[in-house]
Amino acid sequence: MRYIVFVFLLVFGDEVFSQSELTLPDIFKNGVYKQNRFGPIRWMKDGQGYSSIEKSSKLDGDDIVKYDAIKGDRSILVSAEELTPAGESKPLAVADYHWSEDNSKLLIFTNTRKVWRYHTRGDYWILDLKTRKLSQLGKGIPATTLMFAKFSPDASRVAYVSQNNIFAESLESGKITQITSDGGEFTINGTFDWVYEEELECRDGFRWSPDGKNIAYWQSDTKGVGTFYLINNIDSLYSKPIPLPYPKVGQTLSAVKIGVVSSEGGQTRWFDFPGDPRNNYLARMEFIPNSQEVMVQQLNRRQNINTIWTGNIQTLALSKTLVEEDAAFLEIHDNIRWLDGEKHFTWTSEKDGWLHLYKVSRDGKTTELVTQGEFDVERISHIDPANGFVYYIASPDNFTQRYLYRSSLTKIGKAERITPMELSGQNAYQISTDSKFAIHTFQNTTTPPVYSLVSLPKHETVRVLEENQELKSKVAALGLNPKEFFKVNIGEVELDGWMIKPKDFDPSKKYPLIAFVYGEPASSTVQDNWADGDLWHHYMARLGYVVISIDNRGTKTPRGRDWRKSIYGQIGILASYDQKAAVEQVLKTYNFIDPTRVGSWGWSGGGQMTLNLMFRFPEIYKAGLALAFVSDQRLYDATYQERYMGLLDDNQKGYRDGSPITYAENLQGELMIIHGTGDDNVHYQSFEMLVDKLIKYNKQFSMMSYPMRSHSINERENTSLHLRETMKTFWLRSLPAGGR
Repeated sequence: MRYIVFVFLLVFGDEVFSQSELTLPDIFKNGVYKQNRFGPIRWMKDGQGYSSIEKSSKLDGDDIVKYDAIKGDRSILVSAEELTPAGESKPLAVADYHWSEDNSKLLIFTNTRKVWRYHTRGDYWILDLKTRKLSQLGKGIPATTLMFAKFSPDASRVAYVSQNNIFAESLESGKITQITSDGGEFTINGTFDWVYEEELECRDGFRWSPDGKNIAYWQSDTKGVGTFYLINNIDSLYSKPIPLPYPKVGQTLSAVKIGVVSSEGGQTRWFDFPGDPRNNYLARMEFIPNSQEVMVQQLNRRQNINTIWTGNIQTLALSKTLVEEDAAFLEIHDNIRWLDGEKHFTWTSEKDGWLHLYKVSRDGKTTELVTQGEFDVERISHIDPANGFVYYIASPDNFTQRYLYRSSLTKIGKAERITPMELSGQNAYQISTDSKFAIHTFQNTTTPPVYSLVSLPKHETVRVLEENQELKSKVAALGLNPKEFFKVNIGEVELDGWMIKPKDFDPSKKYPLIAFVYGEPASSTVQDNWADGDLWHHYMARLGYVVISIDNRGTKTPRGRDWRKSIYGQIGILASYDQKAAVEQVLKTYNFIDPTRVGSWGWSGGGQMTLNLMFRFPEIYKAGLALAFVSDQRLYDATYQERYMGLLDDNQKGYRDGSPITYAENLQGELMIIHGTGDDNVHYQSFEMLVDKLIKYNKQFSMMSYPMRSHSINERENTSLHLRETMKTFWLRSLPAGGR
């Protein structure tokens, strides 16, 4: 194919450079459209300033700097020179950092390693700001094995996890105390197994008591959990199996319990929560401030009953505080904040049909609504007991956007919008402890993230911290057609969608349609934000495709409980019909779309959705591209699938009808399936089982395997570019581009 290259001259300050036509190498390999990020920032204890990481002007390393919120004065708190270990020539690369409560000590996380999806393992160093002494934690413990290090309340010690055991280290003497010793192949202390990390967002598995005398922690027993083996065929002469304890639907879960041990070491004492530990989840545990009690959230296996326990760490007595139930499923919400001298706590619930914040008495007997209205509290940004407000993100009028509101903690009233009306798009806030300032992030489909310091509650911009102007100008110079938002009425409900039209669009012609889908409760694709994947869709539009995406019922949008729970028990079923009905309506509405050239593509749940659409509605979908998909829902992990589908014994028909493999014999169009063989999330097994079924039915299809790539299919050299070139080639071959 012949490409015509246009060259633009862009000027930024005194710098002049050329910008070429949008290309896949520039998007996925050369980093041309990489955005600048700001931080991570940490508000200082006094709320008058914040710290951040900045590149040193003297060394190839990082400084930790402080900015005065009002004046903007910049000072270097910790220089790269001070972060250079004795005898070393290079400073530590700062992956993350944390201050002690009094801001007198700095904890540095460096030399990190990925554990499944996240970099949670590595090395930790401490810098004492009084003595300016830099020292490494965990000397004598294997390097790069430390996880979740955190200060004791008085900052005299740091505790951390290494190789499934918990340790505490004195910062004055350097003495290391091993708190647990039974961690190993099947016993995990202070962190979690794969499914707790992936589906319950549990990673850091221990807590200091408020007085620093005890540590409460989770212990997981993975013995009896089915082992799935990933196979590494490319890094050695012989294949290497990688065992992964992974509970599939209906199979045995880890037995998880919570115990308390002295921070000086000794015998662990265990809470005795009712119920089978292999059929319940201990999803959250935190100390109640200024107490000897922990608050624990226990989910049943179906995840539709959340029992809140208060546990005394001295007596191990448990008292039931609150029970939340739902006919469908419950999500965990991390919005608990203690108020009124620990007499009340905040709690998030959907019990009135909308996701709202409540104020609950310590004994659970009284409950007061804090936020009020027919809208969802999408997330809590800040709770300020001193001034009596809760700040939160909501969007009552546009489900694709997000704005800051606040409500009183002491009296019910109308929500007060804080974000100015002109900031149309998505807004996020990191608010200071006294609620006077916030680091504000604003973005929409045409504006990459802009980071600003604003004063609250008037939302006046103090200064812009990073506006990504270079990126915005680069993309603007491409002359891309805008992402247009629209609504589509499918009869029972009106759905949100977006559309990108081809370059040199001619409404008198008919263009092929590519529908980007996801469709499951974990996410949403139709959002007014600066999405990393948008340039890919713009690229395909430039080749001559109309690209759309539509959020079906059940997707993660702030449209109320009934919207989100409508999908319960019918993952892959209701969403398929919504997507199909929406595309049919789009074809009726827009005459410039060619009904004979309709395709779908998606990743993970979107890959499963694409397969369901291809197999269920072959008369509509002529081509499909499915990546990292679940072909049979029984193959996926128990925690996610059972939350949204119910238990297998109770819903065997739903599991069967929602799985695309059930309908594989109906394939008629052009299909390509892609998977990473090292996918620990959605196993390559799902890919191979579908391949086997398609062969059985003598169906022709295309396939691509990426050796030892994970669910994101982005590891190792050139993978991202190769993947997108493969995808492009498929579309050009199976769904010819251009208007006719």
